[in-house]
Amino acid sequence: MSLPRSSRPRVLLAMHGTLARKLFEPDALDRLARIADFDHNLVVDDFTTPEARAALSRAEIVVSSWGCPRIDAAVLASAPKLRAVVDAAGSVKGPVTNACWNRPLAVSSAAWANAIPVAEYTLAAILFAGKRVLPLSAGYRRQRAAFDWRAVENVPGNYRRVVGIVGASRVGRMVLGFLRRHDLRVLVHDPYLTREEACALGVKVVGLDELCALSDVVSIHDPALPEAGHLVDARRLALMRPGTTVINTARGSLVDQAALAAELRSGRLDAVLDVTTPDQLPSSLHDLPNVLLTPRVAGSHGDELHRLADAAIAEVARYAEGQPFMHPVLRRELDRTA
Repeated sequence: MSLPRSSRPRVLLAMHGTLARKLFEPDALDRLARIADFDHNLVVDDFTTPEARAALSRAEIVVSSWGCPRIDAAVLASAPKLRAVVDAAGSVKGPVTNACWNRPLAVSSAAWANAIPVAEYTLAAILFAGKRVLPLSAGYRRQRAAFDWRAVENVPGNYRRVVGIVGASRVGRMVLGFLRRHDLRVLVHDPYLTREEACALGVKVVGLDELCALSDVVSIHDPALPEAGHLVDARRLALMRPGTTVINTARGSLVDQAALAAELRSGRLDAVLDVTTPDQLPSSLHDLPNVLLTPRVAGSHGDELHRLADAAIAEVARYAEGQPFMHPVLRRELDRTA
């Protein structure tokens, strides 16, 4: 959609205050200041304070990120000039409510930028799985002695291994792009992926049961939609062959955690889990040599946050020039996205 031209739109930053300092380097704030008016010293995580209400009354764009309060009807009533939300995070479903679509507001998301490190993490996990890095590293650490690499067994390698991607989402497609550089056989399960799209991606579309049964690595990238439930349940985990690695960087709720824990304790499966439900799993799982648990580090951290800020600034610049957003979020697509 075309946006109203506003040569210097008024911007309000809405997110955790500490996050804003990590997102926006000084030079990024300078770039934003050249195209928009905003208060460098005001970052709101509560729209009900007098300062926030005063800023909302003037704001034309809210640049949001993690920690932004929900922009509901009451907030919009205090923001008569608000025309757009530019979200520098992974999903707009936190701050953007139905009231935003009913106004309507133009919405942009930097989810594509946040997907890059998640896809990179996933690629690393897939390749490490082929080298059986988790159990070998644990054994090497216990042995603490010279190791004859020629005697190492049960390392399948990464030539023609079968990788199953569950969900051709934004992250899923990036992973597929990365995998094209490697000699791997790739299967995909996604009910929305057409045969033509699959052909263009160079992958084979299969049912989820078949994917679980045939894959050496199963990597989950579906959004956690209400109807999804445990997409990978006990029955599908049982279909996986011994030694299969389960990678989850999407949502913990997509996997039956109790059933997976039982498979991991038995040693039949391996896992790399950046997300779990609940977040804190039994301590016994942390000690297993076939499990790598990380605390939601696949998404943007450190310097990677600057990519989100750059993406948001680019969208504000497009707005100021009267151009449509490069990465718009459309209401009709929300049912298929995280």
